[in-house]
Amino acid sequence: MTERPANRLATQTSPYLLQHAHNPVDWYPWGDEAFERARTDAKPVFLSVGYAACHWCHVMERESFEDDETARLMNERFVSIKVDREERPDVDGIYMDAVQAMTGSGGWPMSVFLTPEGRPFYAGTYYPPEPRHGMPSFRQVLTGIAEAWDERHDEIEAQAGRITEAIAQAAAVGAADATPTAELPQGAVRSLRSMFDGRWGGFAGAPKFPQPMTLEFLLRQAMRDEPDALEMVTITLDRMAEGGIFDHVGGGFARYSTDGAWQVPHFEQMLYDNAQLLQLFTRVWQVTRDDRFRVVSIRTADSLVRQMRQPEGGFSSSRDADSEGIEGKFFTWSWDELVGLVGEPVARCFGATPEGNWPGEGTNVLWRPVAVGAVARELGVDEAALERDVEAARGTLFDVRERRVHPGIDDKVLTAWNALAIRAFAEAGAAFGEARYLEIATSCAAFVSSELRDEGGRLLRSWRRGVRGGPAFCDDHALFASACLTLYELTGDLRWFLEARTLGDDLLRLFLDEERGGFFQTGSDVAPLVVRPKDLYDNAVPSGNSAAAEVLLRLSMLTGETRYQAAALGALGIVADAMSRAPTGFGHALCALDLWLGPSREVAIVGDPDDARTRALMDVIRGAFRPNIVLATARAGDGASWDAVALLRDRGTIDGRPAAYVCEHHVCRLPVTTPEELEDLLRH
Repeated sequence: MTERPANRLATQTSPYLLQHAHNPVDWYPWGDEAFERARTDAKPVFLSVGYAACHWCHVMERESFEDDETARLMNERFVSIKVDREERPDVDGIYMDAVQAMTGSGGWPMSVFLTPEGRPFYAGTYYPPEPRHGMPSFRQVLTGIAEAWDERHDEIEAQAGRITEAIAQAAAVGAADATPTAELPQGAVRSLRSMFDGRWGGFAGAPKFPQPMTLEFLLRQAMRDEPDALEMVTITLDRMAEGGIFDHVGGGFARYSTDGAWQVPHFEQMLYDNAQLLQLFTRVWQVTRDDRFRVVSIRTADSLVRQMRQPEGGFSSSRDADSEGIEGKFFTWSWDELVGLVGEPVARCFGATPEGNWPGEGTNVLWRPVAVGAVARELGVDEAALERDVEAARGTLFDVRERRVHPGIDDKVLTAWNALAIRAFAEAGAAFGEARYLEIATSCAAFVSSELRDEGGRLLRSWRRGVRGGPAFCDDHALFASACLTLYELTGDLRWFLEARTLGDDLLRLFLDEERGGFFQTGSDVAPLVVRPKDLYDNAVPSGNSAAAEVLLRLSMLTGETRYQAAALGALGIVADAMSRAPTGFGHALCALDLWLGPSREVAIVGDPDDARTRALMDVIRGAFRPNIVLATARAGDGASWDAVALLRDRGTIDGRPAAYVCEHHVCRLPVTTPEELEDLLRH
């Protein structure tokens, strides 16, 4: 079959857009050209938003966008725009608000109809090719919209005005009345406790998402001796690690579970989920020292390195759920194949059954619903031997699976998501004594710092195969700044502090809402959309607003500059009421609030980094989960560090011995020179 001619998407870098480059639809990328064409031709705009790992996005493409008759209708009556939500979260966020306002729910693929001015007037998500389950077909929707555009144009303009006003009001969050108090996180814990699934972990029912930011907030509360907080965290992580959402063969986590027991996943694997879960499992290991959390951390880290790390140092965005056009085909097993490879006892340990445990598919998702001992007793085999066989089976199954057709990889590099990976790998490297992880984190940070910038030094959102994307958003700046601060704390390399401070200043210059508080998602230096949105909810990744609050608080502790602290408190203040009502939507904001409430400590360690005594002091900070501490390090007499980091200024060694200075709100205690003394100061 001859390939169709390419459309305008063929010049784009996004793998998702390139997947549509040979559709018969006359697609435009987001930009002035498309809207100018709509104004000139007096046509409505059809906006389709999705992403490369989205299963139903691929389905709608096969059913509708590759259909010649549907494409003809789209090309005759509409100007059609295709957007990768991961490259343009601002566009996605604005029009998802419109979808939810008009339909009460949302999702991807997102289908929105706009006026030539970009104002939405009708919206939905996936539409089937034929009427189904009470849904109209996509062609019926297109025909109905086209007729309404011609015959009831005034009604459409009025509707567009109402919807645009509604989403503008939603974006215009009022100024904070007061700084959040200690009662807020206590109320959030009570709310989370009421939603907690005591058997399977997590919150609420199916579909069930990992929610690492919410779990980190609970881990922080466990450090404050909040009853049940640590148990909620460990039950959830244990059940996830036993479930089918975890890849028991290759490591790493799928996006979410379609059921409440974490058994049947939606198989796409996202960089942001795995980076945040790597960090969370590492931190829980630091608190519990239970080896099962370390094992999952390492398997997750190694899966990211193997599957998503690029030669230049950055990480790809995602791995598809589908291969050979079938969801989950790469990851699932027939009973006969599994038993033939590893034997029936091992197959049963992985939850497999002859009829299959994946509903409707007849194949098996590997998970660990019962202990090895229970299977051993049922089948009358030796438990220790079966445990060894289960571990050996991972390698056998991995080798076989590697010969299958692999799911596709979305290989664009996104700044915010890579920042999450940088911080996770850096922390895992320090916690587990794995120098290779710290090297991976440093290499990735160096790549982002050099390659994801334009000629003027402006941070950019994306990169793919040497081609740079558009301007970065608030979350890109904030999360990369936070990752750089973590690298500074763990390596002592002043370069990363200076990078973080520059990014923090850019947050204030480009994104701060000086009138109402908080941070806009888009910079003041980019072309405006129909509204200027604020990214407030912590969904799959930390919002720009809460990420900015967290990193600016850390910068204020290291520098003593109140402008960082004031902006951070403004960002927390505008979501204070929402945090208390819906804690699962503000996990990272709650963590930033925990840092503000303290007690928070600033620690300066001065000494030769090659001196074992200096390393011993640093290990006190780096070896444990100490969420509300910032660390600055330097050699004695390091003028550059003294000039850059106020916390280090005028600090020196004590009688030639490395020294640690512990401060709170920049009021410091007498320096100490031994790990035992430093531990004692941090406990009081």
